[in-house]
Parts: sequence; structure tokens; C-alpha cells
Amino acid sequence: MQGSLITYTLLTPLLFAILSLLFQKRKSSQRILFVSGLLLYLIASWFLFSGVLSQGILTFQGGGWSAPFGITLVADLLSSGLILLTSVLALITGVYSTGGINNEKLKPVYYPVLNFLIFGLTGSFLAGDIFNLYVWFEVMLVSSFVLFTLGGQKDQLEGSIKYVAINVVSSSLFLAGIGLVYGLTGSLNMAALHLKIPLVENQAMVAVAKVFFIISFGIKAAVFPLFFWLPATYHTPPVAISSLAVGLLTKVGIYVMIRFFTIVFPMETGITSDILLILSGFTMVVGVLGAAAQNDFRKILSFHIISQIGYMIMGLAIYTPLAIAGAIFFVAHNILVKTNLFLISGIVNESNGSYKLKDLGGVYQKFPIIALVFAISAFSLTGVPPLSGFWGKFVLVLAGFEAKQFIIVGISLFVSILTLFSMTKIWGEVFWKNNPIPFRNESQSQYGFIRKNLLMVIPVFVMTLLILLLGFFPETFIDLSMKAAEQLLNPGEYVKGVFVNQ
Repeated sequence: MQGSLITYTLLTPLLFAILSLLFQKRKSSQRILFVSGLLLYLIASWFLFSGVLSQGILTFQGGGWSAPFGITLVADLLSSGLILLTSVLALITGVYSTGGINNEKLKPVYYPVLNFLIFGLTGSFLAGDIFNLYVWFEVMLVSSFVLFTLGGQKDQLEGSIKYVAINVVSSSLFLAGIGLVYGLTGSLNMAALHLKIPLVENQAMVAVAKVFFIISFGIKAAVFPLFFWLPATYHTPPVAISSLAVGLLTKVGIYVMIRFFTIVFPMETGITSDILLILSGFTMVVGVLGAAAQNDFRKILSFHIISQIGYMIMGLAIYTPLAIAGAIFFVAHNILVKTNLFLISGIVNESNGSYKLKDLGGVYQKFPIIALVFAISAFSLTGVPPLSGFWGKFVLVLAGFEAKQFIIVGISLFVSILTLFSMTKIWGEVFWKNNPIPFRNESQSQYGFIRKNLLMVIPVFVMTLLILLLGFFPETFIDLSMKAAEQLLNPGEYVKGVFVNQ
């Protein structure tokens, strides 16, 4: 039963990716298959998450080979929770894309590629050994590269080349770390590495492997100073195409950092914690300053992705149950809020025909409902109570005070103020000032626009509802985050799940 829950969840997007390829010439059938597949993936993800809640850590050993020799897939609270969140996001952005992609020639390619990306994301969250994690990373890399280049515009190709080039470096460093760890321990299974790495005589080489992994995952998470690929890439494709990648790709880097430094290299305190604290502070500050300097809707949001990554690294670096719970809650909050802001930017572009702030304006007067959902997401990103961003930052700040990490707490609060500044900049330029150029359909009413773009607007409303739910009822989600953090900081439970529950 354990294996069934895991394999159904993993293979559903792969199955529908293949079916989408087979139905490329039948566009209506392909679209129905696409949405149906995302819905089934959501159902499978829910059953997997429920199974973990009721039964504890679930495992699957590929090919009948027992750990640590076979391909091990592991679902705990963190991985199954992120898979569930991925499925929710995939369905919402998938529906948005059916109405948001105007070029019908792109859809037959987009549908299967998005499913392949979901397949790679799911495999990354479930991977129980580090070589297969590398393989899942490559599936994500290829899929995201195709997504970022769909449409073939010059800026898309330039951004995608930078994205692939830096990720090749990341993959090379990851492989180097894998080689070192295998040479030192003779194993790549994460549970086995938890037992074997403390017994390695040459701990200096273990430290070198850690450096390789920190740099590799830091690139994928867009941590300072390895972030420059992100603002060069995320604003280039149409929002309908890139929205899922925007919300999740950097979070996979955060996920594996949390996974590695709780299971493979339990960190506790020391130089690794200090390094991560320094990186988190610089990532927050540089990201928010970059956002403040931009004059393009999506570029501002792209730099904010970097800034918010700093908060997640802060939680890992403090390394207490409360801090890691705060990081997990913050990941969930940021995935929802950041994706919704990108989706709203796509709606604004649909009405105004631009992402440049100087060309935008008048959205509040013309479409007050769109302005309202933007304000909710923007205030949540800033951390205005009682929205979800406030609770994420509150838990992290509380953990920082308890750990006496006052400098990083001060930086995080200062960055929140700067975040508010850049959000008010968007509000003033896009929503409040008069529109310098006519709307695409000047005579169209707000409700006429919504009816015409219903498949884009409904997903934004649903996402806004989820953000409000996370903000007004945080106790349940914080409690789940605490349970996930305690599970992570008790690696013996993970090891038992892999070796005993085979």
C-alpha cells in the first residue's frame, strides 16, 4: 500500500505527459486530458499526504531491491506536503494557462512539457538517494528550459541560455559532491549516509563535499551571490507558461538544502550554520534592493523571489525546531503569494499590453477587483498582519530571538520595510496613477473583461482565497510545519522508515 501511494503520485504526471504527446493533433482532447491529469495528480497527492499523516514515513523500494542498494523513494511530512502544494499550484496555473496562452501553436507542446516538469518536481521531493535526486534535477532542468524558450523570443533565448549554463555548473558541482561522498562511504542512500558519514575518518573531505553541495543547491535556490540567472530568466516567458516554475523551482533548492542538512549532514551549530546565516542576510538585502531598482512589473517580482529565499535560509541556519518550522511555513506562503503576483501581472498585461511601469496605470479605476487581489497578495508578501507573510516572519523572528540571533532578525525586519516600499511602487505606478496609454479595449467594463478572461481570473481568485486561508487560520499550518520540523530533526525516524518499513 505504501508503494502504491508513492508510485501513483509519481507516475500520474508522466502518464498524462505521454498521453498529451499522443493527442497533440486533437487540441480539445489534449486540453481535457491536461486538466484531468492535473486533477488526478491532486487527488493522488492528497491521498499520499493523508497516508503520511496517518501512517508516518512511507517508502518504496524500486525493483524489489532493499535499501541501500535499490532506488528508494521516501515520503515524509515535508516531501508529501510540498507535493500536495505542487499539485494545487499545478492545477491552478494549468487552468490559467489554458486561457492565458494566446498562441495556439504553443499549447500542444506546453501541456506535455508541464507534466514532465511536475514529474521531475515530484521525483525530486521523493528521492531517497542523492544520485537519483541528480537525475530528477536534470528532468526539471530540461523541462524548464523548454518552457522558458516556448515562443522563441530573443530575450527568452538569452535568459534561458544563462539559466542552463549556470545550472550545468550546479549539476557538475553536485556530481562532484556525489563522487566524493560515494568514495568516502560507498553509498548514496540518504538514510545510509546519515549512519556512515559520522564514521568517515577523513572529515576534511566530508567538508569539501558539503561545500560542493552548498554551492550547487545555492545556485538552484538563487542564494547570494549565485542568484543572477533568476532575474535574467523568470521575466522573459509569458506568465501563463512560466508561472509554475516561478513558484517552485527555487523552492526545490531550499528543500534539498533542508533535507541534506538535517538527514545527510545534520548541522546543529557551527561553521555551516554561520555561513548560511551570512548568506541569508545578503540574499534578503540584495534581493530587495534589486527589486527597488527595477521598473518592470515582473522584474520587481523576480528580485523579490531572491529576497524571500533569504528568509527560508535564515530558518535553516538558526536550526531549531521553531526556526525550521518557520522556514517550511514560509516556503508554503511564498509559493502561493509569489505565483499569484505573477499571475496578476499576466492579467494586467492582458488589459494594458505591457509590463513596464511607465506604460501602466489606471487598473484600480478600471478593474478594482484585480487591484484588490493584488493588494492582498502584496500585503501578504510584505508581512502585514494577519496575512500569511506576517505569520511566517513572526515564527522566524521568534525563533531568531530565542536563539539570540539578533542581527539576522534585525535584517529581516529591515528588509520587510523595503519590501513594502517596492510593493507600493507597483501599486502607485500600475494601479493608482492614470493610465498613460489606452487599455486594449477601452470600452470594455470590468465584468466584461472578467467574462472574457475567466480562465485567467478564476485561478487568481482561488489562489487569493488560499492565501487568506493560510493567513486567517495559521494554527493548523504552523502545527503541521512544527511536526515536519520535528520529524526532520529526528533523523532516526527517517532511517527507520527506510530500513525497517521495506
